[in-house]
Amino acid sequence: MRIRLRIPFTNIIIRRFGFLLISILLLFALRPFLVGYVGLQILTDIFIFVIIATAVYAVSEQKRVLIIAMVIAIPALGFNWSYYFVKIATIRLAADGISAVFIAYMIINILSYVFKGKKITVDVIFAGISGYFLIGLMWAFVFSALEYILPGSFQLPHVEGDRLIHAVYYSFVTLTTVGYGDITPVSASARSFSLLEAITGQLYIAILIAGLVGKYIAQSLEEESQ
Repeated sequence: MRIRLRIPFTNIIIRRFGFLLISILLLFALRPFLVGYVGLQILTDIFIFVIIATAVYAVSEQKRVLIIAMVIAIPALGFNWSYYFVKIATIRLAADGISAVFIAYMIINILSYVFKGKKITVDVIFAGISGYFLIGLMWAFVFSALEYILPGSFQLPHVEGDRLIHAVYYSFVTLTTVGYGDITPVSASARSFSLLEAITGQLYIAILIAGLVGKYIAQSLEEESQ
């Protein structure tokens, strides 16, 4: 089933990857204002659930990809919500690890969708932007899992927030190479992963822009020849 909405006051139709991008942006836009009404950890998990659900919907047109996505997503969500009933650290670790694998799989499919598409559409642009955000979320799960495996890998600030939301904040600060310094990697593994994320973020932007520009030029030449 295809769900299509229009952005108010525009002719832009929100398709599969538009919903995914909106769900990711809601994590950053709404979550800070809901703190105090809902528990921090459960609030974060609700947004993660919505992101995973919209990501599965985004790849729903390809049956094989959809099946693989659901096979990974269901255990990730299962472990994530099981932690509220069984407070075992390994369950949370499994949730973080499988979630990272799921998002990595989504990023691969997004890149495939962007570069295989014959035309640059709004949905292709939304897919490319979503991929960038998903890279940040994937590394956030990696950092959260690392802190479970090697406690003290990061020097965290003494402010309110669960482990994952600290990881999300640090991940995007690293991805954008802003580097505020309020959260710092301490262990060798944390530093290596941080470097890899920073490099990944820069390469993604360079490759994505190059791909979209090349596709746009080819599209323009094709339209002129007709």
